[in-house]
Amino acid sequence: MTFKAIFLDRDGVINEDRGYVYKPENFVFKEHIFELLQTCAANGYLLFIVTNQSGIARGYYTESDFLELTEYMTGEFAKRNIQITKLYYCPHAPEFNCQCRKPNPKMLLDAQKEFHIDMNASWLIGDKESDIKAAQNAGIKNTIYLGEGETTAKYRIKSLKEAVNLIVP
Repeated sequence: MTFKAIFLDRDGVINEDRGYVYKPENFVFKEHIFELLQTCAANGYLLFIVTNQSGIARGYYTESDFLELTEYMTGEFAKRNIQITKLYYCPHAPEFNCQCRKPNPKMLLDAQKEFHIDMNASWLIGDKESDIKAAQNAGIKNTIYLGEGETTAKYRIKSLKEAVNLIVP
């Protein structure tokens, strides 16, 4: 048995990207994120977060800081009956040339293997082209780019409310 999934970048998709966010008091959820995740979960999607966190390698915050913020974020989701299946993160800076940093697909492929994900029935929502490339490199065709700028994503949106209508018509 396989499952369908929604993969989300964190900064810029789940929360406002204010540059190296690591404290709960600076973490502002994007408008419509709760509605999006509740609707997707109610329609049988597993929910995953896949995020590059180079601020750890750069010394802007510690891995413990990141994990504490993750606990806060998932706690806020839980208050709204939203269960994140798993969060995958890359703590490396780009110059490390690791396999887990997007646009490399390792985080997505790890989720596919661990949770038996049908990538053809799954979606990724990102706000950077590296998010979209990671999805494409993992075999996900349903890609959504949130924001402005050039993209190879299948869809471009300005609001997460639009994503709800794309994923669950």
